[in-house]
Amino acid sequence: MQVQEHSDEQEFVSAIYHGRPIATLNHFGRWHVYLDHVLQHKVEFETADEALNWLMHRVDEHVPARLH
Repeated sequence: MQVQEHSDEQEFVSAIYHGRPIATLNHFGRWHVYLDHVLQHKVEFETADEALNWLMHRVDEHVPARLH
């Protein structure tokens, strides 16, 4: 599955990557990440691309979502 290219102008981007739901959300200029519908606390990025790359790496490494 390919994740569509996007820019930092989009506030929210979601997709299914290797069967797992991922999403990025721009909140006051900081990009937050969701893995398996769970907000990953204490993880923020300056750009949407950084956030998306982090999520894809977590999925590729079979890392479970952090609940806290």
